[in-house]
Amino acid sequence: MTFAIGVDIGGTKIQFAAVAQDGTVLCRHQVPTEASRGPAQLMDKVLAGIDRTREEMRQAGRPAGVGIGSAGQIDCRSGEVVYASDLLPGWAGTPVKRLVEARFGLPVRIDNDVNVVAVAEKVYGAGRSCGSFVCIALGTGIGGAMVEGGQLVRGAFGGAGELGHVSVDFEGPLCSCGNNGCVELYASGSGISRLGRDALAAARDEGRPAPGWEPASRDIIAAWLAGEPLAGQVMDRALRALGAAIAGYIHMFNPEAVIVGGGVAEAGEPFFAALETQVRRRTSAAMRDACRLLPAYVGADAGVIGAAAQIWHYGDDREDESAVGAV
Repeated sequence: MTFAIGVDIGGTKIQFAAVAQDGTVLCRHQVPTEASRGPAQLMDKVLAGIDRTREEMRQAGRPAGVGIGSAGQIDCRSGEVVYASDLLPGWAGTPVKRLVEARFGLPVRIDNDVNVVAVAEKVYGAGRSCGSFVCIALGTGIGGAMVEGGQLVRGAFGGAGELGHVSVDFEGPLCSCGNNGCVELYASGSGISRLGRDALAAARDEGRPAPGWEPASRDIIAAWLAGEPLAGQVMDRALRALGAAIAGYIHMFNPEAVIVGGGVAEAGEPFFAALETQVRRRTSAAMRDACRLLPAYVGADAGVIGAAAQIWHYGDDREDESAVGAV
């Protein structure tokens, strides 16, 4: 059986899976990241998790390689973490590819976590019929990736696609990236929570009764779906910010599709219907009509599936490693 090991490194958990070449997950497990304990223990967990997956798949034979997706900005050629936010303190500078190759003697590919989600969507999901698309992941933050002509758009070292740090309000609050009013501050899980806290504080100051939800994005989204007015105001602001950002992406890249996934997008049809209204309102007709707004297809396993898929859909060590396979 031909399979690869996929690893998805996030701020709260690390997921591992053995993935067949057709995208089937053969086995999986996850461990907490515990990023505050430092990069050395995080790397130890990555190596231990790969080892455990190899053991679980021992009877299937030798894996074709190890594919890794990680939060942060990744130099996909050297396999080193160039930048990581406070979600993964000290992770920048870690030579992940070299350490995994030295331990296991297998081919190793590493890329940004949303880039590998885009690979999964291109090979197995909503992007299969698209030569060009933008992929957005609405999680604790907002990550992004762009595919053009079947290839990931990389930039100078692989850091292209920081779509969460596109400003939708140049006089807005300061973001950790140094910009003001980034869309991540409004439409990510943490951004919706921030808006919720502000809305609750304003309601308190005005003597209005508490709405009965906590300022966590899941609670706010659930209250919005149930028709609670204050949660509706919060989500309206988040959706307007996200709609403005996506309109900008459409005008910038003229993609065939914008694929939206992540925990926030799991609100489903009401979320996409409201987002469609905002995007259409802000985008020129010809550009919008040429672009589909699609939910991510691959789902919660997209990170590990896309990470593993790098082994088959990046080809060999050519000068240009950006191709997303012969699809």
